[in-house]
Amino acid sequence: MDKKTHFFYAVKLPSDTKSHVHRKLLPLQKDFRFQKWVHPEDYHITLAFLGNAETGMLEKSVHYVSDALKEEVSFPLSLEGLDTFGKKESPRIFWLRLVEQTRLYEIRNKVFQACEQAGFTLEKRPFHPHVTVARKWKGEAPFAHQLLHQKNPFDGNAISFEGEEIVLYQTHLDKEPKYEVVHSFKL
Repeated sequence: MDKKTHFFYAVKLPSDTKSHVHRKLLPLQKDFRFQKWVHPEDYHITLAFLGNAETGMLEKSVHYVSDALKEEVSFPLSLEGLDTFGKKESPRIFWLRLVEQTRLYEIRNKVFQACEQAGFTLEKRPFHPHVTVARKWKGEAPFAHQLLHQKNPFDGNAISFEGEEIVLYQTHLDKEPKYEVVHSFKL
């Protein structure tokens, strides 16, 4: 197994939502000077990052996640804003904020606990649901945070969609798009 391969569980965005988001983000690339913009097919909401994983543990996680989600149904989600992670003047991640949705947290907790039950040691940072759209600020001037509000294409025009599929992704750093669906759970 490739040492650079990682696995994670995520909410898969519907194809039409990915396309809609991408169209809204294209005009922002001139104002938000990031080194790498995420391929639209790679848009997702991470629920549990597993890292490099043994096949047996992955299979256990699939079994436990499947069991945890067997009674779950799809739920509404909406993308509403722009934000960053990292240094204020030089952010490393540019992302889309979701409207607060209790069901997303419930689903995330079920997936997270199922992965721990399978033997994974997961990061305990608070869950901040988001869709990463770009990485590594490369602008010559410091990042202008006021642009997050001024240039927000989702302000008053949130993109709503159904969270109807949880997937186990495998990362391929040498490809684009770089995430491959290994297993899928329809809600």
